Amino acid sequence: MDRRKFIKVGSVAVAATAVSGNGIVSAAESLSGKKLKVHNPSGPAVWSSETGKAGEGDLFARFLGTGAADWNGVDERGEQRRLTSILFDNRIFIDFTETDADMLPKGFKSDAVFYTHSHGDHYNAAAEIKYIGASHVYVGATWVEKARKEFKKAAEIAGAECPEVTPLGIGTKVIVGDITVTAMPGNHYIDPEEQPLIYLVEKGDVRVIYATDTGGIPCKAARIAGIDAHDPNGKPVTALVMEATMGIDYDEDYRIFTHSSVGLVKRTTDVMMATGRLKAPQGQPVYLTHMARGLHGTQAELDRDLPEPLRAAYDGLEVVFRAQ
Repeated sequence: MDRRKFIKVGSVAVAATAVSGNGIVSAAESLSGKKLKVHNPSGPAVWSSETGKAGEGDLFARFLGTGAADWNGVDERGEQRRLTSILFDNRIFIDFTETDADMLPKGFKSDAVFYTHSHGDHYNAAAEIKYIGASHVYVGATWVEKARKEFKKAAEIAGAECPEVTPLGIGTKVIVGDITVTAMPGNHYIDPEEQPLIYLVEKGDVRVIYATDTGGIPCKAARIAGIDAHDPNGKPVTALVMEATMGIDYDEDYRIFTHSSVGLVKRTTDVMMATGRLKAPQGQPVYLTHMARGLHGTQAELDRDLPEPLRAAYDGLEVVFRAQ
């Protein structure tokens, strides 16, 4: 192991736990106590990852936002998706903007925030300081100086403490308590210098790829995660959360160079399953996020039309990722 690429968060993060006081978190009920609206998927009547309790070895996730950059509040159909963000085990964030603030659960912790890239629909320093206040923030090494300046300015304006902003190189692992987050390259364009990131999130035997924004999963990321069947020493993941900016029948959209479509996610899923590199528990879908308002139907239409095992996540959806 290259120790230069291995980071461990301090004792405060280690002390944080993934479960509630009684040792469990429900996937069907939010931490605020409010029952979540359950949509009727086209596949199983009840997805296994959206029922039951999260045990100590499971990875709990709450989708704070599932929309792409063209979402701005409730649309003409009465639909709403906030900008893409996810919270793992009630304490580790990937991406966050002010649009996601009302989706924060009560009692959340703020051990660390990881950003995929610097586009404004994923990253906002002022929103992190105002609503989260983590002591550790992680960004790609190619734009760390920009992030440090923006967090310093935002903290000064808010009169708050500035977090430690740490650069991530490709393959860097960060340990946050019992969770390891590995930075992998994404396929997206911000500027000629910035390298976007996608992440592998691991807890015990649970291994989740969280991939947004990206046009497919790049070969180097596939090797790091262990899902490239060219590598006989690879290791399967147990869950996939992947962006689908483009919806059904938008495979030939011009955004295909920097984003993924439903068709691309389905083909990726099929290959991973056929090669044994995606071994999800029975009844657990592949979750879609970062869905463009103008390229997707309503949640009800997605529940009806998406091919199995794909499932459109929605804001406030809580799931339990388990090992097989």
